Amino acid sequence: MNRLYHESEDWVEQGNCRSYDPEIFFPVSSTGIGRADTEQAIAVCRGCTVRQECLRWALRAGEAHGVWGGTTPEQRRYMRRELVPAGQS
Repeated sequence: MNRLYHESEDWVEQGNCRSYDPEIFFPVSSTGIGRADTEQAIAVCRGCTVRQECLRWALRAGEAHGVWGGTTPEQRRYMRRELVPAGQS
């Protein structure tokens, strides 16, 4: 069981994403229809009241897939590199 998820469960129930098909948040590719899903997911996140909690969780959990807190996996990898000083990863 992922302890990080269960410690933060309250914010999950408040996410805008609860009203959408989860598949848009986990596109099969970053091109074509996958790109359209990614853009739609990011738009859903834009107005979400728990966006920051979602992003914080994804960064702490090292979530490597899907759109979390309005960010793509590539954006989160960049954020993690910026947060961890060189030589300390």
